[in-house]
Amino acid sequence: MPRFAANLSMLFTEVPFLDRFERAAKAGFTAVEFLFPYAFATADIRARLDANGLQLVLHNLPAGDWDAGERGIACIPGREAEFCAGVAQAIEVGTALGVPRLNCLAGKMPAGADEAVLRATFVANLKFAAAELHRAGLQLLIEPINRYDIPGFFLNRTEQAIAILDEVGVPNAFVQYDIYHAQRTEGEIAATLQKHLARIGHVQLADNPGRNEPGSGELNWPFLFAHLDRIGYQGHIGCEYKPANGTEAGLGWRQKLAQ
Repeated sequence: MPRFAANLSMLFTEVPFLDRFERAAKAGFTAVEFLFPYAFATADIRARLDANGLQLVLHNLPAGDWDAGERGIACIPGREAEFCAGVAQAIEVGTALGVPRLNCLAGKMPAGADEAVLRATFVANLKFAAAELHRAGLQLLIEPINRYDIPGFFLNRTEQAIAILDEVGVPNAFVQYDIYHAQRTEGEIAATLQKHLARIGHVQLADNPGRNEPGSGELNWPFLFAHLDRIGYQGHIGCEYKPANGTEAGLGWRQKLAQ
């Protein structure tokens, strides 16, 4: 059976963030991930991880003004100093929390922006971030996100992400492959996973349509989980979905589908 990590930004959201760690452990998870740790004391998160025997496998770099609708700043010219400061903050916090990898959200394309300039900005920022993370012993991830959910998001296809990583040209930068986003944008999930497995540093899931738990939509999860085992994926699979009827009520898919 694959190793699953509970995404605490999506699961157990009926309780305060710091209480979700205990809920995840009681639900049988041994690993967690979440969007951002920066609104909480690092020591408090570390204490919840330790008290519940949980491994933190992923969080994101700071991504601009999230409440105002920003979804990353890495591709946006003129925000480089803010991006670099965010990298330093993420490394400091992530190291204290024991996270092995950090995800960099590219951001949404400003109206009228030149895509070549956005790409050059993104590549330059990634080179800086990857070098800083390498010194800290961390992996850097970039995540293609579908433009139905986030219109104008710069990075939206796997091949685009691979080409950008080729340009960045560092050994510690990988794709965060979210099956839900990939299904909405390009399909070919099994073939893409197999083709690019060596370039994929983390996998996330949700079913489609609806972004709910596996088994609620069109994807063949028993096949995909077995496929990930067959091709040798060794990492966790982040459960980044919206529970249809409460988190615990919808967790039966782990035993039903991951056989």
